[in-house]
Amino acid sequence: MATCLLYRQIPRRLPRFYRVELAMTLFNEVSVLREWGVAGRNGRSVINNYSNLRDASAAADQHRSQALKRGYARV
Repeated sequence: MATCLLYRQIPRRLPRFYRVELAMTLFNEVSVLREWGVAGRNGRSVINNYSNLRDASAAADQHRSQALKRGYARV
């Protein structure tokens, strides 16, 4: 459905990424996928399921805003 990809570049370190994605599941729920790590490598991921789009969107927005506060920027 929707994806937000953020990057953070720290001097003398490898760039990092943070991705938040909303998607429908087969069970008529909405999942929020969060993935983070070093760009170009396998990262960590967490999937949370919500019963409706409103709750999932609010959770995704909260994760995105926290990442922006930590220095990530949209590409």
